[in-house]
Amino acid sequence: MDWIEKTTRMKILTVDIGTGTQDIYLFDSQWGIENGYKLILPSPTLMVRKELQQAARAHQDVLLSGVLMGGGPSGWGVFDHLRQGLKVYATAEAALSFDDDLQALQQKGILLVSEEEARTLPREIRRICMRDFDFNVIREAFHLFGVSLDDLTAVAIAVFDHGNAPLDISDRKFRFDYLDERIRAENRLSAFAYAAEKIPAQMTRLQAVANSSRDIPAQVIVMDTAPAAVLGATLDPLTSGTSAAFF
Repeated sequence: MDWIEKTTRMKILTVDIGTGTQDIYLFDSQWGIENGYKLILPSPTLMVRKELQQAARAHQDVLLSGVLMGGGPSGWGVFDHLRQGLKVYATAEAALSFDDDLQALQQKGILLVSEEEARTLPREIRRICMRDFDFNVIREAFHLFGVSLDDLTAVAIAVFDHGNAPLDISDRKFRFDYLDERIRAENRLSAFAYAAEKIPAQMTRLQAVANSSRDIPAQVIVMDTAPAAVLGATLDPLTSGTSAAFF
């Protein structure tokens, strides 16, 4: 890629965002891989759930805004909130974190509001921002230890994305069809990595991550976590000889 060829020093922030943790590694070609800085932090979806739990203890209604992100813990928190008789307002983009069918979410009790309506809700409603990737928070964490992220060559982010499946197709089938299509088209695991500006429209979580990172002055690469994990495993000397064909 051109962005690699034009630099002699490579400094790459990598982030793997899972259900329970986000695993962060800062690669710097001047240090070597074994000396890269590593952080293991709570996942964004887990942090959203904690905010929902805090709001429930305070008997507060909540407003979810931001972008589509991973569900799991955050979704559990939302439906726990509703079961306690508290209100959950959400913008459409934030609500898509829990289901691609917004009508189904409304039937479960989530109150959809426009961005304009969200701004007019009472102040006592707790505001919670939805997003998988918060570069400013990560940069501040490194800054506290005297490490700058202002000169990055690239940022690589991995999340699990089942894609925006049509209502008559299950997320599982849609994902398997997508995996099959990509492998048949290019027959390499790196085909699941995309520059931010080249993400397929149906991969909505990858799109949301790219949108959250658009202000970073470096190349942003996003990838599905499963192919990323397998591709990374091929770098292990014990497996590289048998799996080189899948690069």
